[in-house]
Amino acid sequence: MNWNFNQPSYKKIPILRLLIAIIVGILIQYHLKIKTTPFIVSGIGGIVLLMIYQFFSLNQKFKFSWLSGISASFIFVAIGGILSYTKNIEHQQTWIGKYYQSQPVKLTLQEPIAVKQKSYKALAKADAILINDIWQPVQGDVLLYFKKDSTLPNLEYGSQIVIASKLIPIINAGNPGGFNYAEYCKFQNISYQAFLKDEDFIIQPTKDKKFFNRFLISIRQSVLNILRNNIHAANELSVAEALLIGYRDDLDRDLVQSYSNTGVVHIIAISGLHLGMIYWLLLVLFKPFGKRKWVKWIKPIVVLLVLWIFTFIAGAAPSILRSAVMFTFIVVGESIGRKTNILNSLAASAFLLLIINPFSLWDVGFQLSYSAVLSIIIFHSTINKWIFIKNKLLQYVWSLTALSLSAQILTLPIVLYHFHQFPNYFLFTNLFAVPFSGLILFAALLLVIVGPIPYLANYIGWFTEKMLWVLNSFIERTNNLPFAVWPSIQINIPQAIFLYASIAGFSIAFLQKKPKAILIGLSFLACFVGLRSMDFIKRKTQEKMIVYNVPNHTAIDLVQGRNYHFIGDDELTEDGFLRNFHIKPSRILHRIEPKDSLNNFFFSDNYIQHNNKRVFIIDNNFEIPQNFTPQKADVIIFTKNPKVNFKNLSTSFQCNEYVFDSSNPFWKIEKWQKDADSLHLHHHSTATQGAFVMEL
Repeated sequence: MNWNFNQPSYKKIPILRLLIAIIVGILIQYHLKIKTTPFIVSGIGGIVLLMIYQFFSLNQKFKFSWLSGISASFIFVAIGGILSYTKNIEHQQTWIGKYYQSQPVKLTLQEPIAVKQKSYKALAKADAILINDIWQPVQGDVLLYFKKDSTLPNLEYGSQIVIASKLIPIINAGNPGGFNYAEYCKFQNISYQAFLKDEDFIIQPTKDKKFFNRFLISIRQSVLNILRNNIHAANELSVAEALLIGYRDDLDRDLVQSYSNTGVVHIIAISGLHLGMIYWLLLVLFKPFGKRKWVKWIKPIVVLLVLWIFTFIAGAAPSILRSAVMFTFIVVGESIGRKTNILNSLAASAFLLLIINPFSLWDVGFQLSYSAVLSIIIFHSTINKWIFIKNKLLQYVWSLTALSLSAQILTLPIVLYHFHQFPNYFLFTNLFAVPFSGLILFAALLLVIVGPIPYLANYIGWFTEKMLWVLNSFIERTNNLPFAVWPSIQINIPQAIFLYASIAGFSIAFLQKKPKAILIGLSFLACFVGLRSMDFIKRKTQEKMIVYNVPNHTAIDLVQGRNYHFIGDDELTEDGFLRNFHIKPSRILHRIEPKDSLNNFFFSDNYIQHNNKRVFIIDNNFEIPQNFTPQKADVIIFTKNPKVNFKNLSTSFQCNEYVFDSSNPFWKIEKWQKDADSLHLHHHSTATQGAFVMEL
């Protein structure tokens, strides 16, 4: 579809203005922490203005037509702000965080137990908390991790348990540039987590199962059982589970990284692509009955029922919800004989999702989904016309290429901002992976349909597994090619805004044939480059020490300019997940590369010195020698659970700051903190306060 820029498109997308207003309201409330009163006043003001406008004469209405637009904007900004405040779990009167002080808590499991590498995991809902021997109703979700023994806990969806003194608030790791995990959980109403042994919880005889959820979970489990019985290779099975129903718990981390590096991670992240394929398949199945009268009524009901059941089974992620709402508009429009405006449907779906959950706005899948679809709507037709090929097969190949190119235009700033890398071979991989994954999806659907017939299911399962092996092998080999990824790209929000403004300028120039708009694009591009250049210049003069918060590990970066020297566990240089999750974001933020030696730095196993700054590292091999001369130190780092008496150590050093890293047991850190407080000494625990950063 081509977007005609010569027409006043905004008039064909009336929902767009309401969408923009509600987004503004959400952002204002969340970032400025405004309560509901100003928004209520704004909304009432908008309603009053709108009522006054209705009493105007026709001439006055025409003259003051802008008044109705402003009134509607006030109303929907207010709605956005009120939704943002009231949907925040922390603002609910019954939020568990307002009552919990290590009392017993009654929880209900919201999903089946998932097997993780080192534990069993489940999401639970807090039902009540025991206060003065009375169960007080509360709300809020809790992540439960059960110690991994030889058998699974006797728990399932709907099981109820009581735990005490084990809930831990979810906090961020606190490493520079790190993922804001606490905010991510808060947006999903998750405030606490608990790590449980068998003796830490009591299973209740009661269960709380919702019929619809139980129905979806039973279907989901049946699909998983069919896949697991007929696809035996671990990686191929995990991709089949993710591709078909969005089940990602079995995915190998390195395989996911390969999909991400090659630009096809959307294949294993349920999206509108999957729903579109199923929609197309349903249309094909109904086509032979097109002239039957009953089809007019049965077809939309069946199509919508299948699409929405699939959407909920797949976890109702924003990307697939957006597509489900869009297809609903399309199906309903066709059934009543009206064509829908795809841009209006797109805006309407976003509007509905934000009404349901305003925090979807921060969901990366939500952002990428809408930017990709909008980008395709705007650019695909124009790019597709660049090359005309008579051969239908080659024309199809080019159309897919144009689709991938167009989708990348508006998703580029989001990808760079969130993922700090760009897949250089995305065209090549998408050209093969997208259509081939479609064949795999249809094969997996067929496998589920014939699942009760063992012989047929085994054959189709074998065939599906081979196709998945081909797909995985292709992705992994492409990932191993030189320059597969442009890594370590760091842009901030102002830079992303300038990049979007530049894209808008160039788009207007080429799509509307307005050459002067190129100057706009170049101006904003210059601003983007200028901001990045200023940051690069700033980083050239940086000198600092970073003690990271990595559970059970020692990790220290000495930073000088654009270089760093690492001191810590070898595992952190070998384990890609640990390094990428905990340390890599900081190195990208600071724009640093590894170097064996740094100017004016001296470091040994237990000592670091730079200019007049002195740092001692106290580990489990450290001993204070006899007749030890007291030393001056700027920082002393406790790591690897050293067997030292803190009070004795403090007499051997004159130190300004003590740092306890996350390789030490938590109970030991608490003991050291109490000792430090009794001696009025400054201290920092990376486990609770995040990374320790010292300017050198």
